[in-house]
Amino acid sequence: MEASAGAAVLTAVRDLVPILRERAQETEDRRALPAETVKALAETGFFRLLQPARFGGYEAHPLTFLRGVRELAGACGSTGWVASVIGVHNWQLALFPDQAQQDVWAADPGTRMSSSYAPTGKIQAVDGGYRVNGRWSFSSGCDHAGWALLGGIIPPGDGDTPADFRTFLLPATDYTIEDVWHTVGLRGTGSNDIVVTDAFVPEYRSLSFNDTARCLCPGQEVNTAPLYRIPYASIFSYAITTPIIGMATGAYDAHVSYLRERVRASYVGVKAAEDPHSQVRVAVAAADLDAAWLALEADLRELMELATAGEKLPMRLRLRTRRDQVRGTELAIGAVDRLFENSGGRALATGTPIQRFWRDAHAGRVHAINDPERALSLFGKGEFGLPITDAMV
Repeated sequence: MEASAGAAVLTAVRDLVPILRERAQETEDRRALPAETVKALAETGFFRLLQPARFGGYEAHPLTFLRGVRELAGACGSTGWVASVIGVHNWQLALFPDQAQQDVWAADPGTRMSSSYAPTGKIQAVDGGYRVNGRWSFSSGCDHAGWALLGGIIPPGDGDTPADFRTFLLPATDYTIEDVWHTVGLRGTGSNDIVVTDAFVPEYRSLSFNDTARCLCPGQEVNTAPLYRIPYASIFSYAITTPIIGMATGAYDAHVSYLRERVRASYVGVKAAEDPHSQVRVAVAAADLDAAWLALEADLRELMELATAGEKLPMRLRLRTRRDQVRGTELAIGAVDRLFENSGGRALATGTPIQRFWRDAHAGRVHAINDPERALSLFGKGEFGLPITDAMV
C-alpha cells in the first residue's frame, strides 16, 4: 500500500509542477507561498508521505519524499524548500512522545509545523516542563503552520547534569510571527521570525537531540516502522540538500532549453548549442547533479535496508551520509554557477528562471547544515578512529 500510495503522490506532484513553474515569480513577489499552492500540495498527499500511518500518513520510503521535493524545487525553489522542511517535520513529530503527536494531529491530521532550530531563545526548566522565551529566525512556511518546532538549550543542572539541546513543540497560540523576510534568495519561503513570550511547554512536548542521535526516541514505541529508526541528521540534512539539487536541476532544464535557441553575439549566426565549450559546461553540470543525486539515493537506500532488517546502523555509514550530503550541496551549487556563467547577459533579467534558481540555491547553501568543513571533519575523524561526539550524525 505504501509503495502505490507514494507513486500516486509523485504522479500528483508532477501534475502540479507546470502550475508551480508559472507561479514561481508570483511566489517570489509575495515573499510567501500562496495559500492555493499549500492547499494544492496538501491535496496531492505530499505532506503525508513521512507521517505515521495511524494518523493517515503513508510512512513512505524517504526517497519517495525526496523525489517529490526535487520535482517541486525544479519548478519553484521557494515551493520546494517549504514543502521539504514542512514535510520532514511530520517525520520528526513521530519521534516525540505519543501525547505530543495527539496534541497536534488528533483533531486534524493535516496540521502542519514550521521550525527554527538554532537555540537562540531562553529555556528554563520548571515543574512539569519548561518556560520558553525569545526570538527564533528563519521559520520557513510559518504562515501556513499551526505549530512550531523550536530549538533550545537547557542549562546544566546541579551536580553532573549536562546541558541538553532539545526541540520544543509550541502551538501557534503561544507565539507571534514577525514579518522580517526581505532577502535576495528564497524570497517566497516566508521564513519569518517566531517570537515567544513566557510560554509553558510540557515535558512531553520536547525531544532531546541526544535521543535522536542514538536513534532511540519515545515515539518509536508507537511508530514502529523502519522509517522512524534512521538518524535525524540523515533525514533532515537531505531535506535541506535535496531542494538545492532540485533548484540546480531546474536551472539546468531552463539553461538547456534557452541555449538550444540562443545565438551568441560574439559569433554571428552561431547557435550557442553548437559551441563546444557550452557543450562541455553542460556535460560537467549534468555529471555533478547526477553524482549528487546518486550518492543520496545510495545512502538512504542502505540506511533503510538496515533499519528494515533491524540491524544497527554503522557509524561509518552515518558519517558517509553527512559527507555526501554536504558534497551534494557543493556539487549542486557548482553546477548552477557553471550554468549561470554560461547563460550570458540576458540571464540577468528580472523574471528569468536561471537567475532565480541561482539566487535560491545560494540562499539554501547558507543553511548551517550545509557547512562542509564540519561534516567532512567528522568523516575524517571516523576514518582515523577518533571519537565522534557530534549529535548531527
